[in-house]
Amino acid sequence: MIVLGGMLLGAIIGATLARKRGGKALDMLQYGAGFMIAFGLLGLFITIFIDRMT
Repeated sequence: MIVLGGMLLGAIIGATLARKRGGKALDMLQYGAGFMIAFGLLGLFITIFIDRMT
């Protein structure tokens, strides 16, 4: 669940960041996808860390 939450949060943050910078729809999609991948990987590492600690 942490991975999916991170992916959703990353997509939202990326799209809003592109919109604030005056980007068009494709810019918002690209930023959203990039942030989604980054936050998803971060969530994956957090999940693995929590799993290893328990």
